[in-house]
Amino acid sequence: MDGADGIDGMDGAREPAATRVVSIVGPTASGKTGLGIAIARRLAERGERAEIVNADAYQMYRGMDVGTAKASADERAAVPHHLLDVIEPDEAMSVARFQRMARDCIAGLQERGVRPILVGGSGLYARAAIDDITFPGTDPAVRARLEERAEREGPGVLFAELERIDPEAAARMDPRNPRRTVRALEVIEVTGRPYSASLPRYRYVIPSVQLGLDLPRAELDRRIDLRTQAMFDDGFVDEVRRLRPHLGATASRALGYQQVVDHLDGLTDLDETRLLVAQRTKRLARKQMGWFGRDPRIHWLQALNPRLVDLAMGIIDVADRGGYDAVDMHADEYVRHHLGDLA
Repeated sequence: MDGADGIDGMDGAREPAATRVVSIVGPTASGKTGLGIAIARRLAERGERAEIVNADAYQMYRGMDVGTAKASADERAAVPHHLLDVIEPDEAMSVARFQRMARDCIAGLQERGVRPILVGGSGLYARAAIDDITFPGTDPAVRARLEERAEREGPGVLFAELERIDPEAAARMDPRNPRRTVRALEVIEVTGRPYSASLPRYRYVIPSVQLGLDLPRAELDRRIDLRTQAMFDDGFVDEVRRLRPHLGATASRALGYQQVVDHLDGLTDLDETRLLVAQRTKRLARKQMGWFGRDPRIHWLQALNPRLVDLAMGIIDVADRGGYDAVDMHADEYVRHHLGDLA
């Protein structure tokens, strides 16, 4: 959603000549929102307008506030936030839909002379906004036929077929995962192109600079424990109780919500539920770091560094001058891709 009027003194500010979208990534609880707001304030001091674009998959849902650690009212008042509270919990959200929404939002901000600051821990969503990634459509009839073949002939037969018609895709996929084999063959039949042509590229389609926040594992775990406790103190159980009748298939996958549903059904007590949510959040944080760690264009910063904002601004300035372009444009040449991520 469009937030408050913005940072004081930003109206009428000049548009920078060659600014990049700033994308802030990193694990949950690492301080991404705080850094985004600090960068927007620092840019405002220079006369540049900047606003935040949400790239978290579940913060787009209205009412899912506590459990997704959505930006507070004060944070939204400090800097306008976009793509928060834009769909209902019973609606389906996909990366392809988000990509369209995010790129429209970014283009609209840039047309107004506002620098977008993309903030979120959903790795594929963050990349979909700025990278060369396409999302092939689906055909239920084709998929059903392939699934029936996998059941009747065995997944090995379908994988052998994939190896024959798209060896690049097959080389990057797990032959024991029939769902992804079916998806690959479906895309080939629907598009008439190799599934490997859908490979996400580490190549910007919107000029950008990525900042990654890193933390020692013990500190990250401590923050996750504190955040989880705060969520339950702030009414997470009541939020889930209220939203439960309206949670669709996508929204219900948000971390913590199913654990609280189990608690409401009497399957776990409150202490056990809190522990489960914290444990799963820590596991998610490890996966997030693995995801982001594949991207060689990310400039990693220690979240605890007292000069964090200064260092971030220095990187942004170099990027605006094109200082990283020569390296970034070759990133795709030496990164191994994971086709399954688009399945």
